[in-house]
Order: sequence, then C-alpha cells, then structure tokens
Amino acid sequence: MTAANQVPLLLRAARHEALDRPPVWMMRQAGRYMQVYRDLRDKYPSFRDRSENAELAIEISLQPWRAFRPDGVIMFSDILTPLPGMGIPFDIVESQGPIIAPPLRTQAQIDAVHELDPETALPYIRTILQTLRREVGNDAAVLGFVGSPWTLAAYAVEGKTSKNYTNIKGMAFSEPAMLHTLLGKLADNIATYVRYQIDCGAQVVQLFDSWAGQLSPMDYRTFALPYQQRVVQQVKQTHPDTPLILYISGSAGIFDLMGESGVDIVSVDWTMDMAEARRRLGPSIGVQGNIDPAILFGSKELIRDRIFDTIKKAGHRGHILNLGHGILPGTPEDNAAYFFETAKNIDKLLAAV
Repeated sequence: MTAANQVPLLLRAARHEALDRPPVWMMRQAGRYMQVYRDLRDKYPSFRDRSENAELAIEISLQPWRAFRPDGVIMFSDILTPLPGMGIPFDIVESQGPIIAPPLRTQAQIDAVHELDPETALPYIRTILQTLRREVGNDAAVLGFVGSPWTLAAYAVEGKTSKNYTNIKGMAFSEPAMLHTLLGKLADNIATYVRYQIDCGAQVVQLFDSWAGQLSPMDYRTFALPYQQRVVQQVKQTHPDTPLILYISGSAGIFDLMGESGVDIVSVDWTMDMAEARRRLGPSIGVQGNIDPAILFGSKELIRDRIFDTIKKAGHRGHILNLGHGILPGTPEDNAAYFFETAKNIDKLLAAV
C-alpha cells in the first residue's frame, strides 16, 4: 500500500489531489431513515441522551459505517451541544425541536454568556472522536461539526426553530450592537470548540450556518460572514492543515459570499448547478454536494444518473460527493445503499458506459 493510499480519500480530495472517484458521505447519514437507529431511539427517547452519552453517540455514528462504509464518518451530535457550556441552556422536545427558554433578548442575558471550556463542559466529545478514529482507522475520515455564530444566535434569540426569524432580525436591525456582541462571543467559543474537536481526533470539521440563507446578501455580509471568518481565522492559526467545510441551506442568493469565508470546501445545496458552483468559486475552493436528497426516493437509474451528472460537473479534484441537505426520514435504506455503492464504483461504471 502506498503512503497516499493510507490517507483517507476524503482528506486527499480536500487537498485537491486528482482521484479516480470522489469520496462520499451523507449529511445526517446516522438517523431516522435507518431501522437500527429507530430501534435505538425507541429505547433511548431523549435526543440529548443519545448525543451526549459517549457510548450511544459512538454506536449511532458507526451505524451507517457498518451498513455502507462511507468515506466520511461524522460524529452524532447537535449544533446546540456546546451552548450550555456557554451559559445558554436548551432542551430538545420531540416533535418540536430545540427549545431555549428564556430566549436571549436583553443585554444582560448576552453579557452573561461566558467562555466555553470544552474539556469541562463536553468531556464526552473526546471519547466519541477518539473512539471513532480507532474504529475506522484510515478507511474513512472522521468529521466533527459545529454551528456557525449566526445560526446559533438565531436559535438563542428566537428560542426555537422559526419560519420568519423576526426576533433575531429585529435585534439585527434595531439593536445591532447587542447582536454583534453575542455573535462575537459565539464566534470565539465556536473556534475554541472546533480546535477541541480537532485535538480530540476530528480530521475535518463542517460548519453549519443553516439559517444564514435567510439573510439578504447585504445582511449576510454584516451578520454572518464576518463571524464565519472569525471562526475560520482562529482555527487556521493553530490547525492550518485541517480542512473546514461550510454548509448553508438555501444558499443560492449568497453563494459567492460563502467563498469569502476562508473555508477549504463549500457544501452546495441542490438549488445551484454544480458546474455553476465550480465556476463561481474558482479552482482553489473545493465543493461538496449537491444532490437533492429527495432523489433517493426515485428509481435506481435516476440516482445513478444524478451521481454521474454531479461528478462530471464537479471534476476529478476537490470534490466530495454528498447530498445538498441531510438524508430525509423515510428514505428507503436500499436506495441509500445503492447511492453509496454506485458512488464507490463510479470509475468502473463510467468506463462501462
């Protein structure tokens, strides 16, 4: 085995090496579409129990690894996981999602947000990531992930998921200094958390700014981009060689600005053609995605054709095959298996066409 082949394929793609096939994993690949996950969820109904108990989180993280052998294994966690360590308690209510009560609406509440000490607040993260590294070896890259400052602030200020984001936008437009204080604190804490994940074994870290797609380009440049950059710059100061990925849902309107964040790879949702994404980002930034997760409810021929199309447009360097969002509950497991199987044999399939 050559030295290059001992490096996980996903890391080689992040380095823009020319590859016979792109690495493949799926956002939310550990989750509700898998029967084995639903069985475990029935036994342990609390999401936080599942994500903050190292033994359970490791088991869930490894479920898709055992089933499909993806090229990336992402730890099972949540973007809100570090918030209590900053003084922002939350709960996850079944059928409602995350609840932060009381939401952060005053300067005094924001002043009370404090520095995160991951070793004290999140000791199970080390156990999860170290164990995953041992389990998958060099056969896959282990991914960590965090929420980006705007999205975490949106959860904290709204107090729950939102359709129109009136509270966070109201703060942005009426009391911007207060919001900037919160965003700055979150950025510094998230940078600390990213570094901690890397030190614990994460080989790649994905930043989810899921709600930043709800911002206009002007407001994205004011309230989201500078704090993405702040996280990336702090991480790169100490861990310059660890690839960082940025994902935003509904990102077509701000796509060009995502490339200014400083990340190594931009994860593309399905609202943009991959060839266009490549053109707009340029050759120095890698791409991930961008297959509509609903495609996995279609025929195997459709799944294969979309994989072919995406890979053809993305090229042989700097591409990680993935969905444009998390795999959907109810997705047939056979189709998920076919997605991985097709992706991992794409060079042979294309040669036969």
